Formats: sequence, structure tokens, C-alpha cells
Amino acid sequence: MEINNVDSFLAYYEKTRQITTKVVEVIPPDQINWTYLPGKFTLADMLRHIAAIERNLFAEVLLNNRSVYKGCGPDLADGYENIIAYFHEMHRQSMQVFSTLTDNDLQRKITALNGKPTSIGHFLRAMLVHEIHHRGALCIYLNLLSIITPPIIGLKEEDVIQLSK
Repeated sequence: MEINNVDSFLAYYEKTRQITTKVVEVIPPDQINWTYLPGKFTLADMLRHIAAIERNLFAEVLLNNRSVYKGCGPDLADGYENIIAYFHEMHRQSMQVFSTLTDNDLQRKITALNGKPTSIGHFLRAMLVHEIHHRGALCIYLNLLSIITPPIIGLKEEDVIQLSK
């Protein structure tokens, strides 16, 4: 996917976040700190991670600043309501930054966190891939808890099989 137009990127990213939010909405408040194995991300950690990376790495680099990502622990937000609020607030702040970009900016070279040059368009694509990756992990976590997750593209496998007949 090439990102060549800011408006189409913003619309696509909002759609991506809407799908992620549907998954977030099925997390039971009493399971927010659940993890499948000690020492691994909890559901709360994953939400804070998605939010913190978006705002503190991607948005900061686009503001010509260094990444200020410091992890995804409860010091960022603790308790179900606060974590959900943090998740949405970091996205709101990030979208303010992203909406200042121009189409020409998408081709501009920046230095990614790994020190390699990349275009802003490619950098934003990496952010999308990052969120989708963690959304998949959220779905796996929730499935391990026997929680039904919403279909990501609108259809479940059974629906696809039925429609393919």
C-alpha cells in the first residue's frame, strides 16, 4: 500500500482504528489485566502500547522530535476507564499531528527510529501495520478467554463459506 494522499490516509487510518475499537469494546473490564503468561503483555499493556507508540513515537517523529516512548506500563493509565480514555486521547492527539501533513510531505524523507531514512508515507504505513499486528494479538488473547471477537472485515469464516456456495 502506497500512501500518497493525506486525506485518503486519514480516512483509511480512522477505519483501521474503528475496527480496532470494535475489538477493544469486547474486553471485559474485569479481564483488562489478563495475560496468557507471566511477563507478557496484558490486554491493558497492549492498549497502552498501541496508543503510546502512535503518539509518542510516530507523531513525535513527524513533529521532528525524537521518540519519547517509555513503555506501556500502568503509569500511563491504570484502571479500565482510564486505559480506554488514554487509548482514545492518544489517537485524538496523533490525528491532530497527522492532519497537518500535506500530500508532498508524504514523500519527504525522515530518519526512522532505527536510524534508516524512509519517507513519511512508508513510516505511516509501518504505524498501520503495527496497529493491525497488535489488534490480531488482542483477538487471540480474547479468544483464549472464550470471548467472541467481532469479524474484522465484516464476515466470519462461516459466512464466507456460505456465500461461496
